[in-house]
Amino acid sequence: MSDDAPATPKSHGRYQIRPTLQPRDLMEEPRLVKGALTAKVITLFPEAFPGTLGLSLTGKALDFGLWQLEAIDLRQFGEGKHRNVDDTPAGGGAGMVLRPDVVDAALRHARVGTPVDRARWPVIYLSPRGTPFTQETARRLAKGAGLTLLCGRFEGVDQRVLDHHQVEEISLGDFVLTGGEIAAQAILDATVRLIPGVLGNAASTEEESFSDGLLEHPQYTRPAVWEGQEIPAVLQSGNHAEIARWRRQKAEELTQARRPDLWDKRRVR
Repeated sequence: MSDDAPATPKSHGRYQIRPTLQPRDLMEEPRLVKGALTAKVITLFPEAFPGTLGLSLTGKALDFGLWQLEAIDLRQFGEGKHRNVDDTPAGGGAGMVLRPDVVDAALRHARVGTPVDRARWPVIYLSPRGTPFTQETARRLAKGAGLTLLCGRFEGVDQRVLDHHQVEEISLGDFVLTGGEIAAQAILDATVRLIPGVLGNAASTEEESFSDGLLEHPQYTRPAVWEGQEIPAVLQSGNHAEIARWRRQKAEELTQARRPDLWDKRRVR
């Protein structure tokens, strides 16, 4: 065996086998842990996926079958010879709008084999007018069986198809992107890392920013002195109770200073 030969993969539980009409090489059959979360992304740029999701911990989790990703090309549902997916906005105005019949066909395709209950399988349109995405949203999505993400382009999507399919709208913040692909990757990254087994240390998700409605405390590591600045003495004291109090105090101070909206929300709870 050569040094370049891949190591024998570890077992990660029982795998599901899904039937398909598409012939595949059995040697390249992807693994999927039973009950793993499945993400379906409807996009005009399927080549953008997995992108950064294929790297680091989310990429390893994808390889191990802890979650599954399916990029669905919206263009294949387009109309006419040129597979048109958009048209001019009703009432006039700049830009183009994704057609309801085209998006409907894509959503119906993505719906095959998924639970009807939207609590178990939400359908989400990435939109700047949507509900702000939070850590709590990521926790909710991570507990489901899967999710479908619709990446918008141009001026948006015809409202009728969003209403018809009861699509949930989510926003990353008060800014506008050229499309929903980057937002979809951000949401999937935040969600997938919460799946049991993805992070090496599950406690990491309990101590980070927003886990308790607070920003995370400052972090330090070796060397003990860098550029004349020392690691706070309490962190080197070995007194875990004092360290915990220090971290809590710093988290509260940072939250009050940088995110008064979060701090006020905690006060009214």
